[in-house]
Amino acid sequence: MIRQVSEEDSGSYTLCVQDQTGSIQHHSSLAVVDHPSPPSGKPLVSAVVQSSLTLSWSGPCYDGGSAVLRYSIEVKPVGRDSWKLLTDTCTSTSFHVKEGLVPGEQYQFRVRATNAYGVSEPGAESDIVVMASSRDEDPECEEPVEYTEVTVNTTDRVDNLYIKLEKLGMGKFGQVYKLQEKRTGKIRAGKFSKARLQKDIANARSEVELMNKLHHPRLVHCVAAFQEPGWVILVLEYIAGGELFERIVADDFEHTEITSVDYMSQILSGVGYMHQQGIVHLDLKPENIVCVSKVDTRVKIIDFGLARKLEPGVPVKVLQGTAEFVAPEVIAYEPVGFTTDMWSLGVICFILLSGESPFQGENDTETLQNITSGNWEFDEETDAVLSDSAKDFIRRLLQKNMKSRLTAEQAVNHPWIKDKAISSTKTLSKEKIKKFLARQKWQKTGKAVLALKRMAMLSHKSDSNSSPTTDTDDSESKKVFSFLQEQLQRPPVFSSPLKDQAEVSGSSARFHCHIEGFPDPEVLWFFSGSPIQESKRFEIEYEDSGSCTLIISDVLPSDAGVYMCQASNSHGQAETSARLTVHCLRAERSIRDGTVKTV
Repeated sequence: MIRQVSEEDSGSYTLCVQDQTGSIQHHSSLAVVDHPSPPSGKPLVSAVVQSSLTLSWSGPCYDGGSAVLRYSIEVKPVGRDSWKLLTDTCTSTSFHVKEGLVPGEQYQFRVRATNAYGVSEPGAESDIVVMASSRDEDPECEEPVEYTEVTVNTTDRVDNLYIKLEKLGMGKFGQVYKLQEKRTGKIRAGKFSKARLQKDIANARSEVELMNKLHHPRLVHCVAAFQEPGWVILVLEYIAGGELFERIVADDFEHTEITSVDYMSQILSGVGYMHQQGIVHLDLKPENIVCVSKVDTRVKIIDFGLARKLEPGVPVKVLQGTAEFVAPEVIAYEPVGFTTDMWSLGVICFILLSGESPFQGENDTETLQNITSGNWEFDEETDAVLSDSAKDFIRRLLQKNMKSRLTAEQAVNHPWIKDKAISSTKTLSKEKIKKFLARQKWQKTGKAVLALKRMAMLSHKSDSNSSPTTDTDDSESKKVFSFLQEQLQRPPVFSSPLKDQAEVSGSSARFHCHIEGFPDPEVLWFFSGSPIQESKRFEIEYEDSGSCTLIISDVLPSDAGVYMCQASNSHGQAETSARLTVHCLRAERSIRDGTVKTV
């Protein structure tokens, strides 16, 4: 007899009987059932507003030999001793607390697990959470902003009024720097756009004019604008939180349908206001949805460089945008409308909830063909966890016929957005979003083919198992992506170095090189050992692919010498150099020598 049986007594027991004639054995198994262990770790809190929030937690390490049937959630105000039961019927590992919380109060939460044999001890207490004040309940409710009508300043230089800090990014348009206003010390973002041609200047000025009409909490606002030789600079509100999708995949960030509704509701608010002003964005994509801060769930829409003002009766056709997110009418070169943006929001929402891009092909051509066909579907795993309302919301946005799509106003009033109670509370997988983000990075570093092949292998592995993703699968995914990330890490290398150039005085010289490396290298150009500053004659062009070009206009004899391109990242530094020889016309040389007075 085993007294006071415990979990450690579970196992196989053998009874052996032996006498002079032989022996016999009998095997028997003992399973000890009990109430489960407490849920592992602390509950995580997210989506905090005035009187509601979302809790999520991990199941117990040991289920007591019987499946966990449900969870009980308890709450207590900070400073009190007694715990109050919120619910004892939760069947998943997340719960949306909809009522009973006081704005501005501080609370802690804990969870118990229940199986057929009893209720566990409570798990660890959550961190203290402070409920939002009434002003913060509506994510639209921001610190007051003094919007001003911005005019392009052609008198002052931006560096007279702002200190240029570190570079935040670069692209075909130019570069983005972190700025500090000298007078107030406030941090801003400076978008430096190349503007050598009149059309470049007109485009940049048009962006300023459009942003003057977009004074809304969900839209980044313009603070000032400058025009200098070769450049138009937009000084923008600085948003420190980073891309929304990058925040979502963080380990301490809860990802559910309910939190996704919060984000989509904010985005729709900004897009709806934009459309009311007669403006269409035309480049809505995940990297243009950013978080206000690193500890905030408020988001803003950025980058109005492709935005257009739509006038009644004036058709607008465009051939611009990002392949995965453009609507069918853009590909067909047909007039765009406000619902062109709504298609892009449908793609963003699809990725947000499933982690997959609905029309992504092996290349842009295949992607555009997929969009033109208009066919898409959720995989079985996603289809099983999403609510019918969420799927209907996306279905009504991804309509090939733009007239059949929801408008921003209709989308805000869709049941999935208006009634959080009908949303699924299940935790959504972040692994596929991580794959999506990784693929975006790999494409920018010229590794798309390798990445897609390896991701296809990983997806094939997970598709072969129809059961929900296990901890083992997640661990394997993390290992693979960690390995791929490590594979990409390397110091800069010039796959195509600079070559010596010889030009005639008065013409243009062009030095071109191609750089590879990850993270993306910082690039500097030097002439005879001194850094080159961009000007009307010296222009530097960068491409996401790694292509880098220095263009010298109206070459002078004094431009002759050695030019160097230097690339550096956290892993190292590389340099390439070449010589420019400047030839003078014979008559020009004679004039300088004093032997010829006229030409």
